[in-house]
Amino acid sequence: MPHLALSQLTLTVPVGGDLSLRRSAFKAPSLNFQDKSWPPFVNLDLKANNSRLRNRHVTCMSVQQASASKVAVSPLGLEDAAEPPLNLHKPKEPYTATIVSVERLVGPKAPGETCHIVIDHDGNVPYWEGQSYGVIPPGENPKKPGAPHNVRLYSIASTRYGDFFDGKTASLCVRRAVYYDPETGKEDPSKNGICSNFLCNSKPGDKIQVTGPSGKIMLLPENDPNATHIMIATGTGVAPYRGYLRRMFMESVPTYKFGGLAWLFLGVANTDSLLYDDEFTKYLKDYPDNFRYDIALSREQKNKKGGKMYVQDKIEEYSDEIFKLLDNGAHIYFCGLKGMMPGIQETLKRVAEERGESWEQKLSQLKKNKQWHVEVY
Repeated sequence: MPHLALSQLTLTVPVGGDLSLRRSAFKAPSLNFQDKSWPPFVNLDLKANNSRLRNRHVTCMSVQQASASKVAVSPLGLEDAAEPPLNLHKPKEPYTATIVSVERLVGPKAPGETCHIVIDHDGNVPYWEGQSYGVIPPGENPKKPGAPHNVRLYSIASTRYGDFFDGKTASLCVRRAVYYDPETGKEDPSKNGICSNFLCNSKPGDKIQVTGPSGKIMLLPENDPNATHIMIATGTGVAPYRGYLRRMFMESVPTYKFGGLAWLFLGVANTDSLLYDDEFTKYLKDYPDNFRYDIALSREQKNKKGGKMYVQDKIEEYSDEIFKLLDNGAHIYFCGLKGMMPGIQETLKRVAEERGESWEQKLSQLKKNKQWHVEVY
């Protein structure tokens, strides 16, 4: 669930012959890629060494077109299954997929680096929004000589149709894990995260071992298209919500017409650390009655007590409204580092008590009603 932040999330992605992304994905009668009235594209330099990759470009639909007309997706057969796909590829028999692109998502003042990684699975590792892929980095497990590395799980940051709307790719949001020696303050590459660095260092055309998909707890409940979904994330935990929101507001899915409320709370360090902000801001503009977006910038904003603004402080700001929505059946999701949950739980407990409610009883009821969805790592 690692992260990214672009000044503008319109992608012009170079791909080669073997990675050619099917133009049928963009078959929408109202779309004209030569239309100069669209806002300018940001052409992302993928720094591909392969000249074939450099010389051929396929335009990835920008969120900027979302309001004019939703994007046609295919194959619609991905809507047919009654149950989500699960563990189609196991660790002993992973699927070999191909890296399409790796892009830095965050600005220069962000602490650390978060990347958006598009993977071509050619339709062989289908998934639903809210599921995860496993990634097996190359090399051998230092704790088990001769054996491969353990699987690392990453929440998928795209809808089942992928960033190219053709059902052939999946996207990951990955923060590069870097270790700094506490005494010297210098980076110690020997202790850096193996998988996150492998992914962030990947180049278009590189092969990647994928397992899964896995997970059911974060699946988007679609039985009521007018439901309320309150999504709380820290950092790369925003990954599954990007998938939800693209499905709700960007894609034209005949079987899912969202008419409810999606409310996203995102906590990051500073403005440069915001992930997919242009997409979310665009939904806010185009669907003001169906989308709300609140951010907590811990290094730039202060909470009401004068301390750093964390996501739980932003939740407290709107606690009365959130509790009323939960009482009326809203779903609430939490995704990000596990360290986020104690502070959030303490805030919710305090608010419940101020309202004369028992948080333990309320939480038990939310879980029983399947309104409470948590995936932390």
